[in-house]
Amino acid sequence: MNRYLVLSLLSLLFLVGCETNQSVKIAHPSVEQQDGSQPLATDQPRFSWQYETDENNVKQLDYRIIVASTEKKARKNIGDLWDSEVIPSSQMLYIPYQGEALKSREKAYWKVIATIICGDQKHTIESTVNAFEISLLKKEDWQAKWIGRDFDDDIVVGKTRIAARYLRKTFKAKGKVKEARLYISGLGQYSAYINGTEVAAEELLKPALSDYKKRVYFNAYDVTPLLQKGDNAIGVVLEGGRFTAVRCKPGDIWGGLHHCMHYGTPRLLLQLELTYQNGSKETVVSDWSWKITNRGPIRCANEFDGETYDENYELGAWTTTDYDDHSWFTARLVEAPEGELKAQPNPNIKVQETLRPIALFKKGDAWFLDMGQNMVGVLDMKIHEQQPGDTITLRFAELLTPDSLLYTDNLRSAECTDRYIVSQTSHLHWSPMFTYHGFRYVEIKGLRKEPTLDDFEGRVFYDEMAVNGHFESSNEILNAVYHNAFWGIRGNYRSMPTDCPQRDERMGWTGDRTTGCYGESYIFGNHRLYSKWLTDAEDSQMENGSVSDVYPAYWRRYTDNMTWPGAFITAADMVLTRFGDDQPIRQHYQAMKRWMVHMKNNYMVDGIMTRDTYGDWCMPPESLELIHATDPKRITEAAVLSTPFYCFLAGKMVKFSELLGLADDVKYFQNEITSTTDAYTTKYLNKETGQYANNTVTANILPLWFGMVPKELEDKVFANIIDKTVNEFNGHVSTGVVGIQQLMRTLTEHGRGDLALRIATNDTYPSWGYMARNGATTIWELWNGNTADPAMNSGNHVMLLGDLILWEYEYLGGIRVDFSTSQPPSLTSHLTLKPYPIEGLEYVNCTYESVSGLIESHWRREGNHFEWTFVIPANTEAEVWIPTANGYETKTYGSGKHHLSSVL
Repeated sequence: MNRYLVLSLLSLLFLVGCETNQSVKIAHPSVEQQDGSQPLATDQPRFSWQYETDENNVKQLDYRIIVASTEKKARKNIGDLWDSEVIPSSQMLYIPYQGEALKSREKAYWKVIATIICGDQKHTIESTVNAFEISLLKKEDWQAKWIGRDFDDDIVVGKTRIAARYLRKTFKAKGKVKEARLYISGLGQYSAYINGTEVAAEELLKPALSDYKKRVYFNAYDVTPLLQKGDNAIGVVLEGGRFTAVRCKPGDIWGGLHHCMHYGTPRLLLQLELTYQNGSKETVVSDWSWKITNRGPIRCANEFDGETYDENYELGAWTTTDYDDHSWFTARLVEAPEGELKAQPNPNIKVQETLRPIALFKKGDAWFLDMGQNMVGVLDMKIHEQQPGDTITLRFAELLTPDSLLYTDNLRSAECTDRYIVSQTSHLHWSPMFTYHGFRYVEIKGLRKEPTLDDFEGRVFYDEMAVNGHFESSNEILNAVYHNAFWGIRGNYRSMPTDCPQRDERMGWTGDRTTGCYGESYIFGNHRLYSKWLTDAEDSQMENGSVSDVYPAYWRRYTDNMTWPGAFITAADMVLTRFGDDQPIRQHYQAMKRWMVHMKNNYMVDGIMTRDTYGDWCMPPESLELIHATDPKRITEAAVLSTPFYCFLAGKMVKFSELLGLADDVKYFQNEITSTTDAYTTKYLNKETGQYANNTVTANILPLWFGMVPKELEDKVFANIIDKTVNEFNGHVSTGVVGIQQLMRTLTEHGRGDLALRIATNDTYPSWGYMARNGATTIWELWNGNTADPAMNSGNHVMLLGDLILWEYEYLGGIRVDFSTSQPPSLTSHLTLKPYPIEGLEYVNCTYESVSGLIESHWRREGNHFEWTFVIPANTEAEVWIPTANGYETKTYGSGKHHLSSVL
């Protein structure tokens, strides 16, 4: 399939004439749309590029961007759409298009010409020409109608059971097709075919999730190679997805079914636009001329319960032109979703890795697979010598019971079961289309022939994104926990960052990512995912300013607390800090401000933020059978959590309002910090002892890390943190979810990196290493996940990571990327290299593919001798902190590879 138009992150190479030829890579993102699978969803694209070179001290002096209506004009430097002219600047990120207004479907060609200095030589270089195309931007661009049909056997309440819809249409192409674009939204999930070939077969569970009352995403594809002169056929499979099936938690604590969103049954919007060689155009749209049936092989499917495929209902070549669909129903025009139709801003899910199982054994009438890794995706299977009427049943779980059966108690109401019903096929190769599972183990029943390991393959999938970071150290526990974090984080990317991938929840819980998102962004290129999630956040906002605890708000959880919805602000800060992109802040600032004002107006009493809902969630309990601690000495008071968090978020709002030039807001939020800090200090700080409230570690660490502690009392407060952690918790984790978001960095910044390393490398309860020592290959929801009540005991949750990953990259590896220090994002001041070679570690190897290029930090310690090699990207400088026996020496280094040594 020709994909040239759909690249919004496009890599091209050209030559630099320094001492040797060097390659330079250019990337082209857009404002809101950065999905590599479809045209740009904006008429105001932004341009970015990088330099790749082995030379040191490469700097950009100026640039010129050419945007033209034809490739020929771009090659000749004729920017009839926009010519930026020569701009003296080192800037190479998010440069906004400022040319002629671009329209829906318009195609443009661009390149960048730059002057660089390499050593003492100047060179003018230019990229090859790159193309981009604008998607459908306006409601008026659509001729298509929403179509679908309800069927009598649909079950849409409780555990939804609906058969997939199969829709098709044939049409004649009047001549040879020059270009063809497919614009499509299938709710909740779809797969499209043209003349028997699946469109974008590598993309799964599309389109991206949203609150369908606020917005509905569509995808767009270049399908020119799939069209033929004469007869053509389009086919689409629809399944309900989150549009139909959102599993609700029972009980008053969650408010019952009325808090869950059920939007409707599957429906389709499709527009195929053809341009013929003679220049004429034709549009094929979804309308009442389409045929539909639910009598296909996918009898039911949803994320929570799995998929059932029945060969008895197979339709044959239903996506081709000569198929007889006379027995199918006529599609009906159906009500359009309430949400605004928008081009999707983030990539779809793709298979990112495959796994072979490591073990296969039989117990009773079932076979059991061990994938060797708690993974998220589906199982692809090849089965032999089955007979008509056989049903092959696959059940999925993260754990086995002591007697080697599936442990499913922690799945709650999720069935996590796939079924394949055999009709004629004796040999089959199958994997489900519209579900996914979080699992390590699979129970398989119904096989007639003994299987082999080669008959199965795990297809690991999540949102398409690059793995940008790598971390390893000399400590096996650190490495094992990092491995578990890597698998846990990516397993919870499902066009939103979710809490878990296996049970009847799978929601975009905010508190799990309030700080975790910063660390995740070193491992994964999650810029587009989190930018989209911030739109979900604003879509969840009520008129009074309240923001949901989960977004998209499939559960209407409006509890009004600071620590969970605060991710709305911190995730926007992460996108700015790590990727240098201030667009989400500009887009959502007013919504963030409304939420902060709402919280103040409704819950602030005498300078104290009184409202909290979840407490210091998952504080290690005093008994291994408990989910939550009950000992009052372990429980941090609500206002002691929410008030410091309010100050912390107000600080982010000061940064944002300064960025936007909102002087009155800067003053307002600065005053909020001052007044709230004074009130909090007066009410909760014992100045004699340096203890806040009841002296939990979290009670002390929040005001210390957030800068609320009087300077002269910081050492006292920190001493209490150390005393509690070392003496009462024996050098182990001493906080819940809220406190652990600041724990590792606070300890290290205040001179106890040794204790942080001890906590990070412990393998006894409670610790991350305890999970790994007990067989975990992802991160548990609970510190005591092997003994606690299964009612809340996911084996794949990342909320307990806190600031661990952030600490590993920024403190152990020493790579600190912060674009928020200047605007526009400065390429000469955003990078700091400051490793902490803590005694007990022999080496650390850390790399990060930043938006400005590859950063590396590799150090080794032998006794007091320190060796360090680091790499700084081209057109970038770094403030380098060199560890010595007397602290740190600082020096500015230019781009390139550097090596140094020191005595500690």
